[in-house]
Amino acid sequence: MSVRASAVVCTYNRAPYLRRAIRSLVDQSLPTSQYEIVVVDNGSSDGTPQMIEEEFSRVPNLTRVVEPARGLAHARNAGFRQATGAYVAYLDDDAVAGPSWLAKIVEVFETVHPTPGCVGGKVDPLWEAARPRWLADGMLAYLSVVDWSATPVTLDDGRFLVGTNMAFPRRLLEELGGFRAGLGREGARLTSNEEILLENELRRRGYSCYYHPAAAVGHHVPATRLVQRYFVRRYYWQGVSDAVLALCERRQSRRDRIGSACRHARAHLRDVRSWVNLLRPTQDPGRFHRKCEMLRDVGYVKELLSVWR
Repeated sequence: MSVRASAVVCTYNRAPYLRRAIRSLVDQSLPTSQYEIVVVDNGSSDGTPQMIEEEFSRVPNLTRVVEPARGLAHARNAGFRQATGAYVAYLDDDAVAGPSWLAKIVEVFETVHPTPGCVGGKVDPLWEAARPRWLADGMLAYLSVVDWSATPVTLDDGRFLVGTNMAFPRRLLEELGGFRAGLGREGARLTSNEEILLENELRRRGYSCYYHPAAAVGHHVPATRLVQRYFVRRYYWQGVSDAVLALCERRQSRRDRIGSACRHARAHLRDVRSWVNLLRPTQDPGRFHRKCEMLRDVGYVKELLSVWR
């Protein structure tokens, strides 16, 4: 039987996490002959190649490829170009797939009509430290925690699938050219939205984004992400990414960008109390959440006004 699904894991210097991710893919309920595992190494220097060779060289359906162009979008594109399956499912290297993850994704693509353009499922946090009291529920999405519904559902325009658990028909990735470089993670830049750009394009072409809670994965949340400075950076860069996404989807002159930035600033950044909140330390979840949302607005406005774009 031909390969039905390709599980793609993009990695960079995360050998301990990657080991768990690969093991979860080796243990899938889908017959081995019906799926493959493609590990895209984005230039790791931490012993990742040696670990894969020593521990997984006898896995018959596993392939490791090297993508020298740095950045998550480049790695994801290398993954689907290497893939031979009808469907390409992406799993982060710090995630662990449930045993029926791939089988459920294939089932959705082959039974839901019309066929979705993107399929994903629940993402549960794997806490590596205690959840801090200041971490509001509304902020969990910034840790790629997803729980849209207890039952399968087609997502509306305001809800998206995340990169740690998403799958596409390979032919659509080829048709659309994959992920836009410059939006995904690249080094220390916490840029994002390449998944959203792709999902938006699929919707414009008449395809749906489909959520099935049983296509579940766990996503590690290290202690380094459970500190306020991480969320301060993460929200700021989300604002930058949102501005870049807006510019990708609708070209604007410099004058238009300045006008958009001014309107956004007037609508979101004019409250004096918000500026006070931005500067004041807090352990209150609601107040810290509002502080981070304001930082996202700052990143958005700053990116729109950047003279080099």
